[in-house]
Amino acid sequence: MEEVSALIQGFSVILTPMNILLMFVGIILGVLIGVLPGLGGANGVAILLPLTFTMSPTSAIIMLSCIYWGALFGGAITSILFNIPGEPWSVATTFDGYPMAQNGRAGAALTAAFTSSFVGAFVAVVMITFMAPLVAKFALKFGSPEFFAVYLLTFCSFVGMGKGSPFKILASMALGFALASVGMDTVTGQLRLTFGQDELMRGFDFLIAVIGLFGIGEILLSMEEGLKFSGKSARIDPKVVLETWKQLPKYWVTSLRSALVGIWMGITPGGATPASFMSYGLAKKMSRKGAKFGTGEMEGVVAPETAAHAAGTSALLPMLALGIPGSPTAAVLLGGLLIWGLQPGPLLFVEQKDFVWGLIASMYLGNIVGLIVVLSTVPLFASILRIPFSIIAPVIIVICAIGAYTVHNAMLDIWFMLGFGIVGYLFKKLDFPLAPLVLALVLGDKAEDSFRQAMLVSQGDVMIMFSNPLVGTITTLALTLLFWPLISKAWGLIRPIKVDELAAERPLD
Repeated sequence: MEEVSALIQGFSVILTPMNILLMFVGIILGVLIGVLPGLGGANGVAILLPLTFTMSPTSAIIMLSCIYWGALFGGAITSILFNIPGEPWSVATTFDGYPMAQNGRAGAALTAAFTSSFVGAFVAVVMITFMAPLVAKFALKFGSPEFFAVYLLTFCSFVGMGKGSPFKILASMALGFALASVGMDTVTGQLRLTFGQDELMRGFDFLIAVIGLFGIGEILLSMEEGLKFSGKSARIDPKVVLETWKQLPKYWVTSLRSALVGIWMGITPGGATPASFMSYGLAKKMSRKGAKFGTGEMEGVVAPETAAHAAGTSALLPMLALGIPGSPTAAVLLGGLLIWGLQPGPLLFVEQKDFVWGLIASMYLGNIVGLIVVLSTVPLFASILRIPFSIIAPVIIVICAIGAYTVHNAMLDIWFMLGFGIVGYLFKKLDFPLAPLVLALVLGDKAEDSFRQAMLVSQGDVMIMFSNPLVGTITTLALTLLFWPLISKAWGLIRPIKVDELAAERPLD
């Protein structure tokens, strides 16, 4: 009951006309940030952070957090309509969201994505409201071995549950690991694979790679297929929102499972990107229609969007309770708190009670506002498919180039984007999956850092990955998922043998 009374007090803090207006402004800006490839939630919040210095800390954090929610919502728009992830966590949404749009179901895909994002965030906020002390205590147990085990679980789940050839998945992931190792070694400070080029010291930025692999690669494929979007004739009726809502309840198990995965990955912190990939893989494995994933299944949109929003929301809990940012955007918000003279940590819940519970209350209202804003514009976004490709393609290329340039304000990044575009085109032509490459590029350096730190602590003893029940359980689950194709095949071979043996032992009539 104490949490409920504190939450009610938080609503009384934020329910002012100015704060409500800041919510709408933040959501709209966030959606625009999410739509623009290359900008990203963290970059958008960082760019707009100076605008909040004259506000009170509560109003400032409400606006910035709503920008974050808007970016989470907006990242699905370009993923579904153009196969260009506006945000890293929207990559998994392209797998089924884009085929749905191509099949004339753009409105349904967008509605499912937005609604699932809202559900994931709502479950995460409820968890934050009632389980904050327990979750904070659990997060304190994570060290470098536990972090590496989480990353390993993400990689292994994609290999064990991914569609297509495991060898192609491993080859794609290996290329991603190689690209992730370019630049400065964060453990020793040495340069790796830079070949004397100063520009490669910072490595390959994930956003530039995604813009090229998905955006430019898709443009090249579309040019080859005749300069047209196959779904451009899709007609969107406002009733599609209600029709989609009628279908979503039958995916409640997928939504709940994805929300729990997202919450776990947000708190640990694994992040919204691996959460979306993992939830998609689990949904594909456990769904009765798993074989159809990748062809335009609504469940394939529900799973990653629910997990991504749940992870993005729950990532704020360790930032507030422990001062440990669970995501890049949470790290920017952490910097904002320090600028405003607030010290994140357990004492924040005591010394700045109104601020903390006002922020939690704004999570509820902010996501409701976000859902209203994006759903009211579903017909507008879906109508983009009607624009002739010969007009929209140059616009997309320009937006991609601007997005790639603004990451580091470097012309070289545009060339990298084009290079990744060619790689994406070749991968699609040769039927190599892009998702494992992207996943390894995003998490490869973080997984390497965690593993090397664990090895330094244990003096090279790999058994540190089984040194306690928590890390041992995660590692065992990861290895099980990695060898799951072999386990399932072996089980399939054993069962017929047993049946034959029983038949042989049965006496003849």
